[in-house]
Amino acid sequence: MISLVGFDLDGTLAESKQPLKDSMAEALADLLSVAHVAVISGGDWPQFQKQVASRLPARADLSKLWLMPTTGTKLYTHRNGEWGVVYAELFSEDVREEIIDAFQASLEATGFEPQQTWGERIEDRGSQITFSALGQQAPIAEKEHWDPDFAKRKIIQADLHKRLPGLSINMGGATSIDITKEGVDKGYGLKRLRDASGIPLEQMMFIGDAIFPGGNDYPAKQIGLKTVRVRDPNDTLTAIAAIVACLQ
Repeated sequence: MISLVGFDLDGTLAESKQPLKDSMAEALADLLSVAHVAVISGGDWPQFQKQVASRLPARADLSKLWLMPTTGTKLYTHRNGEWGVVYAELFSEDVREEIIDAFQASLEATGFEPQQTWGERIEDRGSQITFSALGQQAPIAEKEHWDPDFAKRKIIQADLHKRLPGLSINMGGATSIDITKEGVDKGYGLKRLRDASGIPLEQMMFIGDAIFPGGNDYPAKQIGLKTVRVRDPNDTLTAIAAIVACLQ
């Protein structure tokens, strides 16, 4: 029996950094009527607020929604009419500086310097540092064409592994690489969710667009969760409808 359905965000529930469409918001409200829902992604809380929390209809049961920014190193729940943080695991200042320096060195070494960028390329999210190849504000069309097969980021990822031993380095979204503490990935976050929610892993499933070796959704499969790999939010809508039909 599935008690909780976890989701990746960008590329799964919504287009990169875009708010949920009305159809997805309504589908999640339907799902919340029959199960707990978790969203775990590399973005920080303001991005979750914009993309998910502010988009759900009034009928959505927010008491069963678990929002997990920065690859699950933070957890937010809705209690007493407002969102609040349950925990947050933060980098030290020395480690943050080491990661940012490594990003700069890796880009020079691998030669992946795009001709144009939009906004900051490296974002410090406290418990995670994220590199966005084209910048945080890049147009969706540009993002989708830069590295659709993850080939460029796999090269950068391999170089970063040499420079930052002992840290988790995973690809996410359309152009991003996320760095967290050692052992921190979506599998880690989902185990923390198990402890916080009391829902065993055997009763969870996970839906994402990067469930493949090296993808930042793959750890959900590695810890034994039932998984569904989707191509885009339209695929996700189909999966949600099937799950709701089964659980009703």
